[in-house]
Formats: sequence, C-alpha cells, structure tokens
Amino acid sequence: MLKQRVITAIVLLAILLPALFYPSPYVFASVALVLIAAGAWEWGKLNGCSQPVSLLLGAICVAMCALSWRAGLIAMSLPLLWTLAGSAWVLLGAWLLRQGVAGWSRIPRVLRLAGGLLALWLAWLAIAQARLMGVNFLLSVLTLVWVADIGAYFAGRAFGGRFSQSKLAATISPGKSWEGVWGGMAGVLVLGLAWTTLDTYMPAVASSFYSRLLSQHGLIVLLLAMLFMTAMSVVGDLFESLVKRSAGAKDSSGLLPGHGGVLDRVDALLPALPLAMMLASL
Repeated sequence: MLKQRVITAIVLLAILLPALFYPSPYVFASVALVLIAAGAWEWGKLNGCSQPVSLLLGAICVAMCALSWRAGLIAMSLPLLWTLAGSAWVLLGAWLLRQGVAGWSRIPRVLRLAGGLLALWLAWLAIAQARLMGVNFLLSVLTLVWVADIGAYFAGRAFGGRFSQSKLAATISPGKSWEGVWGGMAGVLVLGLAWTTLDTYMPAVASSFYSRLLSQHGLIVLLLAMLFMTAMSVVGDLFESLVKRSAGAKDSSGLLPGHGGVLDRVDALLPALPLAMMLASL
C-alpha cells in the first residue's frame, strides 16, 4: 500500500507541478478539468448510477466547464457568484451534516447529482480563476487545506479524546476528533502568518491569499478567515464521508492507487476554493 501511495504521488506531482508553474494559467486549468471530470464520474457511481450514466455526468461536467471557459468567466470578477456559492456551502453543508447518513438517501437522486455537478463546476472555476491571479495565490489556498488536513491528522493521533470526550461526527467519520480540528486550525494560523511574512520579502511575487486579506481587511479578519476556511475544509471532508457511508463505499473510486479516488483527494477543496474566491473578492 505504501509503495502504491508513493508511486501515485510521484506521478501526480510530475503532472501537476509543471502544469502549475507553466507560464500560461490555462495549462493548469486544463489539467484540473480532467480531474474534475473524473470526480463527476465518481459522483455518479457513489450515487448509484450505472457506468454509462456516470460517464455522461463526467461529460456534462466537462461541457459546463468548457462553456464557462469559452464565455470568458475565468477572467471575470464574479463576487456575487462566489458569495452565493460560499453561502450555499455554509448553510447546506451544515444542514446536510445535521441530517446525517440517513438524510442523504432521502434527497431525490436528481437533486444529488445536480448539486454534485454544480459543486464540481464551481471548484474548477475557482481554481482556474485562482491560477489566473497567480501561482502564489493558488498555492496558498491549496496549502491551507493540506496543512489543515495534516495538522488534524497528527493532532488527532496525539491528543484525540484527551480534551473532548465527544467525537466530531461519530456517525459519519468516527475517527475524527475535535482535537484534530483544533490542531488543523493551529497549523493553518502558523502557515498564514509565516506566508504573509515571506510575502513582504518578495514584493515582485503576486499576492497570496493571506497577504491579500491582510492588506485589504487587517490582521483580525485574516485570522478569522483562516479559522473559517479550516472549518469549512472539515465540512467538505465530512460531507464526502457522509456520501461514501451512504453508498457503503470505502473510497470514491480506485483511480488513484493507494489514495482512493479523485474526490477523496479534493473533498476539502470543494468548499475551500469557492470560499477563498468569495473572501478575496469582498
């Protein structure tokens, strides 16, 4: 398993890193489109669709992204769209997690499929716009989610259950603890403050997500935004766990040997990317 994980990670990095740092932002947008299309296929499978229908969902997702690309949405300022998307993730995310695994299956399948496609399209549009704003901006958002996940893992392993007797979401993901959430938040706060400090020594580099918020809204808003983003990345993780538990699946697919599927890797990014664009466009 470890060997598979390492080989898959090396292959992914060999594809993603050159695309990320390529001068044209549209190269990375194209690579992201392939991953998002795979995520749409997985979404269909998780919601009980047949192989042809799941492939059709992937094609529909590609069409939605391609039409947005052709219409020039990547280069447009879309504060209203990002505000609506961010608000939907906060309100619907909280409601869905409160309903639990049993509540997910009661939602009509057509609504589940449409909602998944919409979330994947928004994530792709957000990542394409973020890359257009600069590698530093996009990388700072991606790293926020990665650090939140890593911090939560190690804090949960080291301190899980020591300070809080209740689980974070026992019926959805029994392994997650409140200590893990707090550890992830602490890691993100350190990351954000360190990144803004580095930005001051590299004025020629495009602003990161952190320095942009700091310059526009001040330190307090930056700290609150980082805590909020960390919390919402947890919501994205729990939401995918809810869907997988409802489907009786351990992973979203086997596309990435040793890592599960695409949705398993991007679940926390689905709410984080639109929310980052919302905060950056305020």
